[in-house]
Amino acid sequence: MKLLVLGATGLTGRHVVEVALRSGDSVTAFVRSPAALGDLADQVSVAAGDATSRRDLAAALPGHDAVISALGAGSSLTSVRANDLFTLASEAVIGAAREASVSRLVWLSPFGVGHTYDWSSAPQKLIYRTLLRSLYANKEIADETVRSSGLDWTIVYPTRLTNDPAKGAFRADDRLPMKGNPTIGRADVAAFLHRAAQDGEWVHRSPVITD
Repeated sequence: MKLLVLGATGLTGRHVVEVALRSGDSVTAFVRSPAALGDLADQVSVAAGDATSRRDLAAALPGHDAVISALGAGSSLTSVRANDLFTLASEAVIGAAREASVSRLVWLSPFGVGHTYDWSSAPQKLIYRTLLRSLYANKEIADETVRSSGLDWTIVYPTRLTNDPAKGAFRADDRLPMKGNPTIGRADVAAFLHRAAQDGEWVHRSPVITD
């Protein structure tokens, strides 16, 4: 399978690239700064560009079987502020995918966005409606744009991300009960994103995943 990975230099995106390479897939890392790929640069095709630019994405997409977006806002304190990254990126990737006739899109979004807020525990809701409120509002718009795209989309909602090693075992369903503030390792999230891109089980579904 030939995959285009957005956010390939991010904490989750690097895991996606590594999982795909171990599976024997051909990977194109779509990145703003190719140098940030480090040792992965020699193992993938590299497309430099802006994930909010339809033109840049349209130049990279032809010939791929699927897009996996692991775009994140970053880990700094400023990353919780509202910005247009996700709304602009969703519009750009959808437009480019249509232009390139690439129908499969796996899109990463955090648990607590949109309808998943209603399923959150009390501790989670406190965080989502305060610290992450403006960021999640932007992500909700992006998610709805993906749902209405006409593509074969999957939107994946992991609980709080950690850097723990992959466990290889986690729960995934259209809805999961929450208690406290559960977590899941980025390596396991990456494995699920990759698996979702490989088959049709999760097309037009929004799975929640947690450990």
